[in-house]
Amino acid sequence: MRTLYIDCIAGASGDMLLGALVDLGVEIEALQTALDGLHLPGFKLAAAQVSKNGIGATKVNVIVEDHKTERHVPEIIAIIEASTLPESVKAQAVKVVERLGEVEGRIHQAPPEEVHLHELGGVDTIVDVCGFLLGLEMLEVEKVVCSPLPLGRGFTQSAHGRIPVPAPATLALLSGVPVRGTEIEMELVTPTGAALLSTFAQSFGAAPDMKLTAVGYGAGSRDLEIPNVVRMLLGDDQAPGERMVFKLTLLETNIDDMSPETYGYLMDRLYAAGARDVTLIPVYMKKNRPGTMLQVACSARRVEEIKQIIFAETSTLGIRQLSVTRDCLPREIVTVGTVYGEVRVKVADLGGGKHKAAPEFEDCKALAEAHGVPLRAVMTAAMRAWEER
Repeated sequence: MRTLYIDCIAGASGDMLLGALVDLGVEIEALQTALDGLHLPGFKLAAAQVSKNGIGATKVNVIVEDHKTERHVPEIIAIIEASTLPESVKAQAVKVVERLGEVEGRIHQAPPEEVHLHELGGVDTIVDVCGFLLGLEMLEVEKVVCSPLPLGRGFTQSAHGRIPVPAPATLALLSGVPVRGTEIEMELVTPTGAALLSTFAQSFGAAPDMKLTAVGYGAGSRDLEIPNVVRMLLGDDQAPGERMVFKLTLLETNIDDMSPETYGYLMDRLYAAGARDVTLIPVYMKKNRPGTMLQVACSARRVEEIKQIIFAETSTLGIRQLSVTRDCLPREIVTVGTVYGEVRVKVADLGGGKHKAAPEFEDCKALAEAHGVPLRAVMTAAMRAWEER
């Protein structure tokens, strides 16, 4: 499982989180292209390398032509839902906006649908939220863990006048989240940062055990006595040599009135949307009708998009949803040479010095077709090469 640890050294804001994702490897051009699907008035992402207390970081700015900052919650949701963003990103972005509307509604004693998001209704905020979610998709992040959040103090200017720091909306969004006080006279965690982290971090605390693959730094706008950055650690949620146990969502439904020829197309769509496993099981249903149980295992972040595919591509009217755990052996991919060419072999560690291995099917298939030999000949050669290795 690909894990992202967000180390909020100096708090978090939408642009800082976006900057750290770009620093990790998200291409700014690809992000701009995807965000153009919002069909918002002209805006442009600009990324620059800066230094914060000697630490190199990426600063991302959203340069906008439309400086309107006030929008009602339903207006923002309509913009997101009318976009061409991936369905999973749309659903998650709407969830963030709804949470912002709920907390602002409680603070101002108004229904969420009547709430004006003042500073948070601008194009830059919408781009920050959707850009963060797109960045997670592009990096194929499946688990987010966050450090406790540092809080500044003092006052800041808002549409309603001077208000204390942290802003009331920020504190409402951070209910149940570990925080710590600082003496820094500035807003460290913005409402946007609080909404994103409290919604999508599965846990808060120290960095989890993982095989580290990349580190990124996102910069804030101001210079502080500490580095004004958020740091992201990207890795595989696996300590070397240990089994991986992680959570998945299992979606299942029974179908007895679909043509069998449609299931192949359905499976292709589900795998393209990020399903881990798709299983079709023959079952007998009510009235002794033969049918098919469809089971799809996926990460929590893929659930909404995959549900939409199941509802759209099948005749079902309901989906069962279960939380399950997956216990996996540690494994690695090694490449071996055969008389037919190189083949990747997946090697799993059984413990106690024992292993089991399997050649990658697609590699063997390609070599068998290229040399005009039976598939089993290539697979046997690959296994022999691994054993000799």
